[in-house]
Amino acid sequence: MFLNTLTPKFYVALTGTSSLISGLILIFEWWYFRKYGTSFIEQVSVSHLRPLLGGVDNSAPNAANAANGDADSNRQSVSECKVWRNPLNLFRGAEYNRYTWVTGREPLTYYDMNLSAQDHQTFFTCDTDHMRPADAIMQKAWRERNPQARISAAHEALELNECATAYILLAEEEATTIVEAEKLFKQALKAGEGCYRRSQQLQHHGAQYEAQHRRDTNVLVYIKRRLAMCARKLGRTREAVKMMRDLMKEFPLLSMFNIHENLLEALLELQAYADVQAVLAKYDDISLPKSATICYTAALLKARAVSDKFSPEAASRRGLSTAEMNAVEAIHRAVEFNPHVPKYLLEMKSLILPPEHILKRGDSEAIAYAFFHLQHWKRVEGALNLLHCTWEGTFRMIPYPLEKGHLFYPYPICTETADRELLPSFHEVSVYPKKELPFFILFTAGLCSFTAMLALLTHQFPELMGVFAKAFLSTLFAPLNFVMEKVESILPSSLWHQLTRI
Repeated sequence: MFLNTLTPKFYVALTGTSSLISGLILIFEWWYFRKYGTSFIEQVSVSHLRPLLGGVDNSAPNAANAANGDADSNRQSVSECKVWRNPLNLFRGAEYNRYTWVTGREPLTYYDMNLSAQDHQTFFTCDTDHMRPADAIMQKAWRERNPQARISAAHEALELNECATAYILLAEEEATTIVEAEKLFKQALKAGEGCYRRSQQLQHHGAQYEAQHRRDTNVLVYIKRRLAMCARKLGRTREAVKMMRDLMKEFPLLSMFNIHENLLEALLELQAYADVQAVLAKYDDISLPKSATICYTAALLKARAVSDKFSPEAASRRGLSTAEMNAVEAIHRAVEFNPHVPKYLLEMKSLILPPEHILKRGDSEAIAYAFFHLQHWKRVEGALNLLHCTWEGTFRMIPYPLEKGHLFYPYPICTETADRELLPSFHEVSVYPKKELPFFILFTAGLCSFTAMLALLTHQFPELMGVFAKAFLSTLFAPLNFVMEKVESILPSSLWHQLTRI
């Protein structure tokens, strides 16, 4: 009877009012999201309703070091898309080529290998190479694109003389196992040390001798580092640590090679956490460029102190202790520096072989870090659980828009493009986790569109829409009417009469 008394004007007014209200809510939600980076409805529900329902916010933001972060941000002046040599890059012959033989896919891109070719020419050649036949051959070899041509040139150079760079090329590209590579590097070390001693005596006799000494120094450091990496891969970790420490003492100024990152990884394998902390204290400095290895290793050490007993439910009831607060802050710091790493550590994204060059704060660096350090996180009980509970809270800490940054300089906008050049085509490049539109904005947008369409149809066809509305309401109330009829038939008429009067 009530439905039959409603006129078409009522339906027009109802749908129009609903469309207007949902539109106003949508405009407000969009303005609030643009200004604060979150949905107002979602924020109210998380802040006020969730605690009442007994929910736990596992990733509450923490901004205790905001002032220190601002100071740190002001001191950072790093080129946006500077590509770095991967300190833990694999061997082409013994590792990358074996992957290609098994899978049929190329793990290195042309762009990455071209950067390596430029590095080789910078480190292993100089202007005086034409004076020594073997070095002249190797100067051409480093420019060759064809791997077989490079290997043939290296053998040709060795026929003329004991050439350290020729042994390096064969160890990197021809050796099919790490054992073979180590043997070749030992031969390279013998030849390289002789060249280094000779050039050291002549380094002050002119510019060309200075350049030659610099090249021989680079060759010697490269050989010793790769020998240490061979020892690490073959399980002689303590020997590798000693070689790395000796190398850092002998050549303290060559910090551009980032040998300390190799040392950190080897020390973590030995579970020498006190030594790891000592290395971090030296290199995790405001004036030095950061890396995922530095930031995430610092987070791992702080998480190790609390992760075995950490429980998100208990932490929400009693609050975070000082040690837990420090661990969460360290994780937030690491995630802000490189937001791609957690998905690899938590195995939400599959790993591939790391490239020979990485882009700091990019997906390439995340792959290189997780490839070697995932086992160290798994070894610390509860560390991955703590990371899982807290890493997403970082994105609520960073000011909106995301390009402003928080503890570090703003995230480079060109990172995704550079990573696509460095990483193979079969890998899905991880993109910086930008803040997506919250569910409530999408819901109100859909509601506004739906009610606006209903209002338009009701205005154009009021009688027809009135029939549809009555049919819809009748269908909606049909189950209730059925229940009421059943209740009437079961209950005594006198009792039912009293209940209806009440």
